[in-house]
Formats: sequence, C-alpha cells, structure tokens
Amino acid sequence: MEPTVLYEVRDHIAHVTLNRPAKKNAINGTMRKEVQAAFADVKHNRDVWLAILTGRGDTFCAGKDLFDKLEFDGTLMPGEELYDYMRHIYKPVIVALNGPCLAQGAGFALIADIVLMSERATIGWPQVKRGISSNSGPTYFAHAVPWCQAMGYLMRGVPVPPQDALRMGIVNEVVPHEQLDETALRWARAILDNAPLAVQGIKEAARRGEDMSVLSRMHLAKYIGARVVASEDAREGIQAFKEKRKPQWQGI
Repeated sequence: MEPTVLYEVRDHIAHVTLNRPAKKNAINGTMRKEVQAAFADVKHNRDVWLAILTGRGDTFCAGKDLFDKLEFDGTLMPGEELYDYMRHIYKPVIVALNGPCLAQGAGFALIADIVLMSERATIGWPQVKRGISSNSGPTYFAHAVPWCQAMGYLMRGVPVPPQDALRMGIVNEVVPHEQLDETALRWARAILDNAPLAVQGIKEAARRGEDMSVLSRMHLAKYIGARVVASEDAREGIQAFKEKRKPQWQGI
C-alpha cells in the first residue's frame, strides 16, 4: 500500500506530504503513526534543518477520519500530545495549505511557524455541524485572534477564507495556487540562509518561554544564546562577516 505520508529530505529540507487524497487527507490511525514518525525524524535528524508540511490533492487535511476507530496502544499519540510534540520541534516548520484545512489539520497550521495559503485554501473547525466540539479551535485559534473573531467562526462552524486569515494574522502569505510550492521553497531558502542552530535557538526560546514571566523568558533566552554562540557556526558567522563573504553553515 502507498504510504499515507510521503517523506523526503533534500538540501536540509524535510518534505512532509499528507497522502490520502481520495479521503481528503483525513487523519486515520495509519496516517497519525506516519505523521509521528515524520515529526520524529524532523526533530532528531541532524541533516534536517527545516520542514515543509503540505497535502496531496485538493485538500490539505479534512481533520480526523470520523469513520476510523483509533486504537491507542501506547505507540499512537492522542491529538493533544501530537500537537505538543510538534510545538516543541525547534526546527522551523512551514505549512503550505494547498486546499481546505479543517479541524485537526487546522491545528497543524496554528502550531506551525510559517503558514502559506493557496487562494483555494480555507481554515476551519466544522465540528459543531457534526454535533461535536473541537480541541485545536478553542486551544489555539481562540488565543491567536481576537475573541469575537474566533467565536464568530468556531460557533458557526464556517471556514476562514484566505484574506480573512491574512487580515487576522494567522497566515503569512496568500498566493495563487500554482505558486504555492515555489513560495514555500522561497521562505525555506530565506530561513536557511541563516545559521540553523541560531534559528532553532530563537524558536526554542520563544516556545519554552510562552508560559513564563518576562524575566524568566529573558534568562532562558540568555542561556540558549550562550549555548548557540559557542557553536562552530557562530564562529563561522563572525569570521565570514569579517571576511565579507557568505558563511558556510554546518549545523554544529
């Protein structure tokens, strides 16, 4: 059987593609395991400096497959654990929304670092139309935008169109559909121009500091900064600046 997640690493970029197009990339147990495996490689593979997550077909992700019975056998992360695992991958994660992004799929978008949106895409939590509630909508969307905006979409179960998503600041860029892949690579290359450990340090300090006081955040950022400045890449960056040349990053 074809994998439900396509995974490939090229030029320090992990390409993660949801691959159940006939089912609108709805997340069943197999896909969840394969997403977990992909996220684990992104987190621990030293050759991966950045990840791009997208979907195959006309939908990014329709959310949880409501007709698939998940069996949590100790190896399968519940949704909240998978979200938390993704949040604490300190390498940059770009999500390229190729089509509607719903429910659990929308959680991926709200957790990512850079969100790019095809003009054909939407973001939404339609659970109330099925008589159920949502995890990622109240947890992430309601704390990313003004309260009345979030409730206006969540309580009606209607999708957020591209220009509203851009206006509310939950996506970075909306592009013509045929330009989505190249736009994701453009963002990736711009990030990879910089030292990978320094970029990861920025994300780690920001993520770990979310629930801290301002002073604690500053101490954490200083600690992480001291670790990064001791790296080979930091020495290379300073030397390249002195020599007026482009640095050659190694990720060490």
